[in-house]
Amino acid sequence: MTRSVWKGPFVDGYLIKKAEAVKASGRHEIIKTWSRRSTIIPEFVGLTFGVYNGKKFIPVLVTENMVGLKFGEFSPTRTFSGHTAADAKASQK
Repeated sequence: MTRSVWKGPFVDGYLIKKAEAVKASGRHEIIKTWSRRSTIIPEFVGLTFGVYNGKKFIPVLVTENMVGLKFGEFSPTRTFSGHTAADAKASQK
């Protein structure tokens, strides 16, 4: 179920404050965040966020195409090592 329209997008308050501070300073810093559930809003465009995936921070440069999506979508938590080949399965039996 999606979020109600009248509530607006969910963004952690501290994340907005950090983004405003980086924009005001004019320096290009990575903003570390653990909030994978936060929605990307237009004010974040052009900033770089370090999104935590449970092991390390993945740098995510926010573009206009990302607005409306969640930070967690750009920081995968699982690594896919590929499917095993059919001959490898046969040799194990």
